[in-house]
Amino acid sequence: MIDFLTRIGVARPVVQAGMGGGIAGPDLAAAVSDAGGLGTLGMTGPRALSAHLAEVRRRTDRPVAINLLLPFVRRGHAAPAAEADVVVTFWGRPTRFSDKPWIHQAGSVGEARAARESGADAVIVQGVEAGGHVRGTTRALELLDQVRAALPAGFPLLLAGGIADAADVADALGAGAVAAVCGTRFLMSAESGASPGYKQRLVEGSDTRLTELFGVGWPGTHRVLPNAATERWLRKDPRGPRSVRVANRVTRPMMARGPDALQAWAVTHQSVRLPFYIPAPPAHDLPDRVLETSPLYAGETVERIHDLPAAASIVHALAGGD
Repeated sequence: MIDFLTRIGVARPVVQAGMGGGIAGPDLAAAVSDAGGLGTLGMTGPRALSAHLAEVRRRTDRPVAINLLLPFVRRGHAAPAAEADVVVTFWGRPTRFSDKPWIHQAGSVGEARAARESGADAVIVQGVEAGGHVRGTTRALELLDQVRAALPAGFPLLLAGGIADAADVADALGAGAVAAVCGTRFLMSAESGASPGYKQRLVEGSDTRLTELFGVGWPGTHRVLPNAATERWLRKDPRGPRSVRVANRVTRPMMARGPDALQAWAVTHQSVRLPFYIPAPPAHDLPDRVLETSPLYAGETVERIHDLPAAASIVHALAGGD
């Protein structure tokens, strides 16, 4: 079961999720990879993603992955896909972008089967307890068992959702995964690109909401911490108002190809009074006021994590201190 990790040159069964929106940048990915896990760069524009890869290469000679969100892929993303050591795709029809090892993230048995039939080298099985963008409705270990039964024996599966400590990693490996994929645990690290205010909310947080509220241009379900926007607009329906969900779907074509500057402008101009929110988290030095109108992505494990250590120490701790 360790053959896939050996093939991609990863020493420890720990994968950092490719959180976008400026969260998983070169600082985080390089630290995770250098510690023996698989660091993953969050998706951005093609030129910026190539620049981020180059920065990681200057910091470590260990493998690094890039995450491509399929609804937002552009022609130029073929270049960083060829430059990365591993390509991870998510949220769309499984598609290979280079001859590098390819992992597709799935939220159901059907998606996992489609990824394998499309030529994916491995599949990340994402449980509903995961933070951020959530595809499925089944808890991680249960879905892993279902996917294992549906795919040929020995096909490499990684598990995402519910991973906070070494015991969780051990449970994932014991259930047949080759590695555990961690989002919230690395979101809550020193190298994460989350804004200081966002990190503080995470440290103090214990409850999450599964909603479609934060979906302008990217309709779907997202797990987030509560804020003023969720308190205002999820009173009648946890998914969000029906009119908002329709608007999210209508805006998808425009936002998928829109300039990054438009998204950056929208982050700081959203209002609690108007329930139209883009799925960009508060990153870097954004002011605390955006915490009330931006998605504060977090998995259920946020209630068990209360610190912001260095990413390298997280990798070692998750791998059992080996």
